[in-house]
Amino acid sequence: MAWRGVHISQPSRLKYRDKQLVVDQDDSSVSLAIEDIAWLILDTPHISLTVSLLSALAGAGVAMIVPDEKHHPSGVLLPFHQHHAQAHIAHSQVGMSLPLKKRLWQNIIVAKITNQAALLDALGRERAPALRAMAGRVGSGDPDNIEAQAARAYWSALFDKFTRSDENDRRNALLNYGYAVVRAAIARACVASGLLPAFGLHHASKVNAFNLVDDLIEPFRPFVDSCANARAHETEGDTLTVDDRRHMANILNDTAMIGTERMTLLAATEAIATSLVRAIEHGSALLLQLPEFAGTKPDSGQ
Repeated sequence: MAWRGVHISQPSRLKYRDKQLVVDQDDSSVSLAIEDIAWLILDTPHISLTVSLLSALAGAGVAMIVPDEKHHPSGVLLPFHQHHAQAHIAHSQVGMSLPLKKRLWQNIIVAKITNQAALLDALGRERAPALRAMAGRVGSGDPDNIEAQAARAYWSALFDKFTRSDENDRRNALLNYGYAVVRAAIARACVASGLLPAFGLHHASKVNAFNLVDDLIEPFRPFVDSCANARAHETEGDTLTVDDRRHMANILNDTAMIGTERMTLLAATEAIATSLVRAIEHGSALLLQLPEFAGTKPDSGQ
């Protein structure tokens, strides 16, 4: 199973040889087994790579993330029709009943708010009990938009003098980078499970190719929030550095709980996608497995 994340921030030449990703930089060369790689971030425009490598990455289900001019993730390479039962799963997904979609969305929002409360508890902040009470009031489809009510209480408790829409706040830059990395991992997991990322449960934008991904990311957001909060307190500055981006890219090695099992966030993205397929095929929202905030990190290596 793929487990490694690769973040490249220096001018490099990438190629494919003997089932390995070969990274040449100046006078040095490193080879990594492609079967071990889950995500690859190309965090510099000064990279050249071969089509044979792109083909191998796609075939192995590697999510390759490319940046824009500000080093923010702006695109992702995903495999095409990787699952053996693609047509069957896609047909079931598109044919989901509205009540099932609403129940699945309810479970997702309950998990998100519960994880937000767990993070506030872990940080010793107030309002965790209030958030848990809100989670108990989320109805099928969240018709009362409890998610937004919880968000207002959550952000004011998590950060001082913070506005989520402030593009000049470094904390938002940390959050957005982390969300983009997790979003790419969820897209990778959805495609590997035979799901169509464009068809969501709640999100239904006609111009968004990742509506389903933007549904499933919600309970993962507090994990990113925790990582960004820690980084914001560890270092100062107005813009993201390479170390900041590398730190946030490592979010997929953080720990989550699904039931009684402890796993990395990367493994949790795979578990949620696989369980969604089961939930769709059996028409039961109870089968959807969602990550729980564990509050700790495993030892993670490159």
